[in-house]
Amino acid sequence: MEFQIGALSANQFSHLIGLDDESLAKHNARRMKVRTKPGYPCRVTLEDAEIGESVLLVNYEHLAVDTPYRATHAIFVREGATTCSPMLNQIPDQLRIRLLSIRAFDANGMMVDADVVHGNACVPVLEKLLEQPRIDYLHIHNAKPGCYAARVDRF
Repeated sequence: MEFQIGALSANQFSHLIGLDDESLAKHNARRMKVRTKPGYPCRVTLEDAEIGESVLLVNYEHLAVDTPYRATHAIFVREGATTCSPMLNQIPDQLRIRLLSIRAFDANGMMVDADVVHGNACVPVLEKLLEQPRIDYLHIHNAKPGCYAARVDRF
């Protein structure tokens, strides 16, 4: 089963780039300096930001469905990030080094299955879930802390 992990588009956050702290606060966003690596996983580059780099902490609606599973959460975005496009069946290093919660959703936005796995062992879990016809897509969350990380689609 082939799959594609998708990064968020940098365009979704371009209106925040370069804003001062007061303006960012009006968008419920904060600028932070990266102090540790790993520790600030960018959802646009699917890489951990480098120490000393500036990232934006923003609230992102990662599951915009009309079900009880509709969800938003805080995510990091590197300032000036360019959207990455991981290769088929590849797990970015940012995900490989973390404990992941993988959640499976049907076409109606209802969760139908889930699992927790270390990122370096997640490929069989992704494939097993995507083999189920009732599953439309997967969401990956970092289990510690539990922020949204990426969406996975069949390819």
